[in-house]
Amino acid sequence: MSRRDGNTQIVAALDRRAEALRLKRGMGVADARAMHPSVEIVEADAQADRRLLESLADWCDRYTPLVALDGADGLFLDITGCSHLFGGEQALVADMLRRFPEQGIEARAAVADTAGAAWAVARFHGDAVVVPEGAAAGWLTPLPPAALRLDTATATALDSVGLRTIGAVMAAPRAPLVRRFGREIVLRLDQALGLIDEALSPRLPVPELSAERRLAEPIMTVEDVERVVLPLAGALGEALERRGAGALALRLFLFRVDGLVARLSVGLSRPARASDRMAKLFHERLAALGDGLDAGCGFDLVRLTVPSVAPLDMRQTDLGEDRRDDEDRFALFADRVCARFGRNAIRKPVPVASHLPERAVAFSPYAEAPAATSAREAESPATAERPLRLFKRPEPIEVMTGIPEGPLLNFRWRRAHYPVVRAEGPERIGSEWWLETPPVERKQDETGEACEAGRKQAAGESAAQRTRDYFRVEDAEGRRYWLYRQGLYGRSGEPPRWFLHGVFA
Repeated sequence: MSRRDGNTQIVAALDRRAEALRLKRGMGVADARAMHPSVEIVEADAQADRRLLESLADWCDRYTPLVALDGADGLFLDITGCSHLFGGEQALVADMLRRFPEQGIEARAAVADTAGAAWAVARFHGDAVVVPEGAAAGWLTPLPPAALRLDTATATALDSVGLRTIGAVMAAPRAPLVRRFGREIVLRLDQALGLIDEALSPRLPVPELSAERRLAEPIMTVEDVERVVLPLAGALGEALERRGAGALALRLFLFRVDGLVARLSVGLSRPARASDRMAKLFHERLAALGDGLDAGCGFDLVRLTVPSVAPLDMRQTDLGEDRRDDEDRFALFADRVCARFGRNAIRKPVPVASHLPERAVAFSPYAEAPAATSAREAESPATAERPLRLFKRPEPIEVMTGIPEGPLLNFRWRRAHYPVVRAEGPERIGSEWWLETPPVERKQDETGEACEAGRKQAAGESAAQRTRDYFRVEDAEGRRYWLYRQGLYGRSGEPPRWFLHGVFA
């Protein structure tokens, strides 16, 4: 595989056969072809390589949830506490290296106490190497300095002064090394030897709880997946009960035999730990996918995780009706609908601190909307005075009324005439002057008094023009409307304008 470096096409990656032909990374493509005219060279695609590496990282989740990307061609796996599930570290590495070729991937792997030592042994020593605990220094000693993850220029400079192995670097005085080559060489050496901790950043957050099942025979149908999900949900429910918590989100990972991983996520509007409820949500999610769930040659590993939890206390029930039971049933209904049709299928109005009606409410996905803290907040009297339907934008109307504060007689909306038989109001709503851009200042005179007076006059005119007087009116057929007058009579040169903002049920 080749890539362009300036004006030169160089070799970027090699397989084993190319390495056997004594080709090396960084050499020119022209030199490689001169040595072996029949060699096959493919142009590198950085984005495609990145996607492939991320898909391999997803597949490696079967071994550990702590998987981090290492540059453009490697992965770090923290298998602490996971190796016993595969019969030990050697068996885990052997299983991994057996499965990679089945996907058409050639890989090397090594296990060591530190990420630096594992990186060096895997790339410069051999395959399926498990470095014994505390023996990293002995394995690193004969390797070249490039095994410390140094840049090419530093590794070449070390070689030029006779430091051709890591053992020679370890034996050299540190102070001259730092002065000549910088602190990175000492940092990388200490990280590889375990003298300094090196933090790895997994590409996916570690879930709070996880349950999985490895299958002797791959499954391919949605029904089989649902049958596996139910006992996994039961295991998670028991773990959540011991914690006194409930799940707020669930993720299902389906690992295909050929290496692809399918992820399915569902959210919950309130904490829950009942296994049947979790299973119902994934039943809806799988039903929404239909034929979109490509099982390929089958799934051989199913994992169910809980990425986020919340406290869930036990509740004493009685023989009477409990309003919370109705709330729970509606929450389950909303969660199932959102699982099938998406998180925005059901949205809940959330109050916003604003005087203007069009800004007073924001719609949030039901599972993410905060619950009402009190019955008064849930059933606010102010909400009852607002129409059930607000227009996205107030629509202009023509109104016949007495001036300046006479009764409303009729109005015209969308070319139709509506006589008014009853009217209530006005309810005055001022502008949110603290959120708006201040008026442009007039030119200041020598004393500055004209500027201050002009600013006050401009602010007064602007506020008057933005003031709204709302009216609830009813026509001859009993239909009720919510309209407002923008502006005040006699305050500016232009007459006020009228708008229809909503209709009542």
